[in-house]
Amino acid sequence: MSFFQGKILLNIIIKLLNRTKINWSIFVLDSSLQLNDFVDLLLEPINTSQYSYRIKLGLHEALINAVTHGNKLDPHKSIRVRRIITPNWCVWQIQDQGKGLDLKKRTYKLPNKISAVKGRGLYIINECFDDIRWSNKGNRLQLALKR
Repeated sequence: MSFFQGKILLNIIIKLLNRTKINWSIFVLDSSLQLNDFVDLLLEPINTSQYSYRIKLGLHEALINAVTHGNKLDPHKSIRVRRIITPNWCVWQIQDQGKGLDLKKRTYKLPNKISAVKGRGLYIINECFDDIRWSNKGNRLQLALKR
């Protein structure tokens, strides 16, 4: 191996060692509205207290929607959450076993009647995160927060 080839190889190794760290975790939860401990687990590696209440509220709302609307409170179904932590982003992908939310119903507005009992969930989620994306089917929601 020539000196030049060795230097190229050394640079490749250094770049691989200095790559940004990405932390992936996958969680599975039975369909239940007992979510507080689970949300705390999802937030465990995040040390930013300034966002913790906002993130906790948004995650809690997204999980409630997955359990109630996606899985229809069926205790035999489960919720799958993938947590991805990078130096720049915190991402949660929440997937239920339902049929998915229709594209037309994916709106982030408050209900017209202030006294309405339902209809605030997607608005709350939208206010809590920097980026929201849906799967084509509509049964997986990706929530991201810039660090």
